[in-house]
Amino acid sequence: MIDEGRPIFAQIAERIAGDVLDGTLPEEGQVPSTTELSAFYRINPATVAKGMAELVAQGVLYKRRGIGMFVSTGARARLQEQRRAAFVDEYVAPLVREAHRLGLGPDDLARLLAEVSGAGAAAGGPGRAAGGAR
Repeated sequence: MIDEGRPIFAQIAERIAGDVLDGTLPEEGQVPSTTELSAFYRINPATVAKGMAELVAQGVLYKRRGIGMFVSTGARARLQEQRRAAFVDEYVAPLVREAHRLGLGPDDLARLLAEVSGAGAAAGGPGRAAGGAR
């Protein structure tokens, strides 16, 4: 559940952010307490608090004194914007560079993406033809 190769507080922040993105934690909804999360993951409460502090600094969470942490209004949209930018940097930009090296233009890429998307939807996964192996 916890990846030993990365800081645990960052993983906690990513999991909470993921729950906000997928709607498990709705805007203005209460987030599990530091104590609950530390018991669930069997980690130090200070580690959970550090992950939550990161999300507070990003405007994803806010604290209601004496009540707990809550998801900020607009947090989902902020997280989507951040993830889209990261997606472009990590996946789209390298894809476009490689396509350019291969002599593929925007229309070629659009066609390939449509093919992969259509096959992925039909077979239950990206890049797989219906009924066939990759």
